[in-house]
Amino acid sequence: MEFIDPELQAYCDAHTDKEPEVLTALDRDTNVNVLMPRMLSGHFQGRFLSIFTHILKPKRILEIGTFTGYSGIAMAEGLPEDGELVTVDINEELTDMVEEYAEQAGVLDKIKILSGPALEIIPALEGTFDLVFIDADKGNYANYYELIVEKLNPGGVILADNVLWSGKVLEKNRKKLDKDTAAVLDFNRKVQEDPRVENILLPLRDGLMMARKK
Repeated sequence: MEFIDPELQAYCDAHTDKEPEVLTALDRDTNVNVLMPRMLSGHFQGRFLSIFTHILKPKRILEIGTFTGYSGIAMAEGLPEDGELVTVDINEELTDMVEEYAEQAGVLDKIKILSGPALEIIPALEGTFDLVFIDADKGNYANYYELIVEKLNPGGVILADNVLWSGKVLEKNRKKLDKDTAAVLDFNRKVQEDPRVENILLPLRDGLMMARKK
C-alpha cells in the first residue's frame, strides 16, 4: 500500500542524499537474483538508518533479519572504528552475498554474521546493545522484543520495520485478520503499553516503530 502520493514520495527521494554506489549495486543484484526483493530496505529507508546511526552514535548494533545486507551496511556507516554490528538471519545461503557487499563497502570488519534461528541465538549473545533493528518474521516480533529489551542499554533504541503492514493494521484495509497482521498488532500494542520505553510509530515506508529505553 502506498501511504503518500507517489509524486510526493519521489520528491522526498529527490531531496534525500544518494545512497553509496555499492548499495545501488546491492539493490540491483537483490532485485535481479534474490526472491522477494521487496524485503530490501532500499534508498529512502537506508538513508534514514544511516543518518540515524550517525546521530545516535551506537558502539554496538544488533540486527534481526539480515536478508542481503543492505540495512546492515547502511547502519554500519555510522559505527565508530571499534564498533560492531551483529546481524542474525536464518537463511545462510545469502551470507556470501552479504560479505561480498560489506567488503566492498569497507565495513566487513565491523559486521558479525550469525546464521540460525534468532530465538536461539539472541539469548546466547554476550554484552549489551545501543541499537536494535528488527526486520524478520512478524510472528516473532513480540518474542524478539522481549529477548532484546533487557539487552538494550539505557537510552538505547529499538527500531522495528513493517509495523503498518501494508496498511492492514486498520480493519478497513483487510478482508480478514491473518496471523501475521495479528502479530504486528500485538507487537505495536506491546510496545505502546511498555513502561520501560518511550515510543513513536513513524509512517516511513511500511511503518517504523521506534522505542527508546528509559
